[in-house]
Amino acid sequence: HLATSLPLPSERDHLRPRIDLIVFMIDIKSKYSLKNIEASVHHVDANFFLGKVCFLVTGVGRVNYCSVDMNAVWKLGEVYCSPVLFCELELEGVQVATAQRLLRVLQICAGHVPGVSSLTFGSLMRRSADD
Repeated sequence: HLATSLPLPSERDHLRPRIDLIVFMIDIKSKYSLKNIEASVHHVDANFFLGKVCFLVTGVGRVNYCSVDMNAVWKLGEVYCSPVLFCELELEGVQVATAQRLLRVLQICAGHVPGVSSLTFGSLMRRSADD
């Protein structure tokens, strides 16, 4: 399911499936996308930030057109203890790889990978980004 911002409308709460992963997409060319994410994260329950949230930064192949302060993006990941992933969705091979990576993260967050919890996985992702 896709949403352009949070909170989600409450009138359909009873029909909404369980949410296993939230991916906040930040377009590097749009200051609005970062501002929208910064406003939306406040509507997410704090427990979700324990391995069930990540930030996906798109457009990284176009750094010349960057409108987003990358320090602000890194700070979001740091403040909300969530991994920051980067991709260029305009390249088909990268689209497929990104989709596969997000699917694997979703499988872990949903509890479908034995021996790996979303909390452990999130912790590993943050450590590898810090190295």
